Amino acid sequence: MCHDDGMRIDHVSYAAGPDGLQATAARLGEQLGVTPFDGGVHPRFGTRNVILPLADDRYLEVVEALDHPASDKAPFGQAVKARSARGGGWMAWVVAVEDLAPVEERLGRGAVEGNRHTPEGNQLQWLQIGVKNVINHGNLPFFIKWISDPAEHPSRLADSAARLVGLTIGGEPTVVRAWLGMPDLERRDPTFETAVEFGFVEDDEPCLFDVTFETPNGRVTI
Repeated sequence: MCHDDGMRIDHVSYAAGPDGLQATAARLGEQLGVTPFDGGVHPRFGTRNVILPLADDRYLEVVEALDHPASDKAPFGQAVKARSARGGGWMAWVVAVEDLAPVEERLGRGAVEGNRHTPEGNQLQWLQIGVKNVINHGNLPFFIKWISDPAEHPSRLADSAARLVGLTIGGEPTVVRAWLGMPDLERRDPTFETAVEFGFVEDDEPCLFDVTFETPNGRVTI
């Protein structure tokens, strides 16, 4: 199965732990040498986030569920609640595509709208698909197509010297490849605009096991 054109890793999501959203984001920011920015609220999902901008038009988001009915109904809110209830940690990796139609066809369902009100007064908008699978299977990414102006992408909040360079995924590689529509994910894949190393821990539960970053202070794996 061929891959979808224009596919790239957009961001990684980390669910807040018992110490809460701000403390979790501050801890990760200190590890990466990145200043966290308040991201605002996802009204459709009943969640809010803090953004850690990364190089290569990527970012890390720390998310927590709000005490709001949407967080019980929306798949993304459910995923955040489930991960935070287990102590927090990596929840998902997210792939941006230029055209969601091939993904919708492959997965057999349509994309849904997402939006976020930022503290700067912007209304970020996108389409996403595949979040339901993240709730129990964090090894599989969900897909996103940005509608907003690229200049408003969360990675643009600040210049960052921290770069996402590797993902370690728990579970069966062939399942991940089929989900992505990629025949070979174990080498550096030229599909992505900036190469990312993929590793698999096949005897582990299906999850996003860890993420590696290149920072001014060397490599950091979280």
